[in-house]
Amino acid sequence: MRTIIGIGLGLLMAHEAWAFCGFFVAQAGAKLFNKTSQVIVVRDGARTVVTMANDYQGDVKNFAMVVPVPTVLKREQIRVVESDLFDRLDAYSGPRLAEYYDPPPCQRMYARSSGMYETSSAVENAAAPVPGSAQKLGVTIEARYTVGEYDILILSAKESDGLATWLTQNGYHIPDQAREVLEPYIKNKLKFFVVKVNLNELANSNHLRPIQIEYDYDRFMLPIRLGMANSDGVQDMVVYALSKTGRVETVNYRTVPMPTNIDVPVSVKSRFGEFYKAVFDKAWREEGKKAVFLEYSWDLSGSNFVKCDPCATNPPTGEDLVAAGAHWLTLKQPDDWDGSNYDGNVYLTRLHVRYGRKEFPEDLNFTETPNKQNFQSRYVLHIPGEGPYDCPEGKRYLKELAERRMKEADNLAKLTDWDVTPERKEAKDTEKNYMPWIFSRDVDEPGPPPTFTDYLLYVSGTVAVVLLILTLILVLPAAFKRLKAT
Repeated sequence: MRTIIGIGLGLLMAHEAWAFCGFFVAQAGAKLFNKTSQVIVVRDGARTVVTMANDYQGDVKNFAMVVPVPTVLKREQIRVVESDLFDRLDAYSGPRLAEYYDPPPCQRMYARSSGMYETSSAVENAAAPVPGSAQKLGVTIEARYTVGEYDILILSAKESDGLATWLTQNGYHIPDQAREVLEPYIKNKLKFFVVKVNLNELANSNHLRPIQIEYDYDRFMLPIRLGMANSDGVQDMVVYALSKTGRVETVNYRTVPMPTNIDVPVSVKSRFGEFYKAVFDKAWREEGKKAVFLEYSWDLSGSNFVKCDPCATNPPTGEDLVAAGAHWLTLKQPDDWDGSNYDGNVYLTRLHVRYGRKEFPEDLNFTETPNKQNFQSRYVLHIPGEGPYDCPEGKRYLKELAERRMKEADNLAKLTDWDVTPERKEAKDTEKNYMPWIFSRDVDEPGPPPTFTDYLLYVSGTVAVVLLILTLILVLPAAFKRLKAT
């Protein structure tokens, strides 16, 4: 029996089908969150282009999905794209960790900064449905195609029980709640885009590529309710939205910016993925689990020279944006002035939504706003300046460093609810751990406090220097008198 799964876009899912992948040290991408789907949505007037990433894990013979669509799609409105398109958008727009270096306090140097590192035509060979069953159940097969490695049916239905029964009779396992979720889409006269794998075609591609569909519809929306039909838990979805006008926001749920531009302790660098997950978890709870979060937005228009600041990776190319559905862009040779290989206005918004049946009873409805203000989920490290610190500026710097570290620890606690006792202790011990004027040596990293022997040596050396100076003061005048007398 074929299992219908969900990737967060109006799909049914009968088991967990996501893989937990790692994360980059200085980035927190979509793959950080288990059970995360990724979707690209492009809006141009009434035209919508939706691209759904496919991270299904399991026997591809069991793969299937159902997506509500507003019309019967033609063959040319269905495409497959390469998976690395999502990888590039994720790497470019993901939350980032910026790293800056303090200048040595006792040397006249310019501050150093490391930026972001600152660290085919229609065919009739799809698997045949059960003969005669569709008409009796009020289900109509409107179209049938093979696109890439997928066999696709476009269905319409008169009522949810008939559609659910037809899917079950044709080998699709659906949850009990599917009938009640299907009914609103049928009442709104939407069609159903049903996909399964063509094993013969799959041999040519070796993996399941993202599916892209294109249609005209007066509503700018994503159907997510079908994807929650058999789950009482929550799932994450990252939406990359492209428009001509500006930032994309949800109108039936609040769009809330993630906390950003906040200084955090240096210890966050080694666990940035864990850190950002905790930040998102807390923000999600504080917003009543009912908000859509803005993680990134930027003006990527061809005339805009600064397409990121700092840049986690290279910005999307014109080919990337056109492949995603921004067909209004004109490709060209790269221009030394604006750094783009395309002309046209385009704005990227990255939204992160964690949704469940209780908190998100409606599909996501979007609007294009004129807001072109750039935004990024950005957290900042400050690396202490190198020693020595035995000048007045160095001593003042250490006091300021202690205060800054305490504030960074407080920020970490507010963002994550973590226990920051180690970070607060390090802040309190900053001046004690950086005591180079006692040793007369450079200290680049915090070390142990001075021992009694260290103090004794320091005092002994100081006394010796004082005695030498006194001896010279007493002896030299007498020596000059004797020389003068002779």
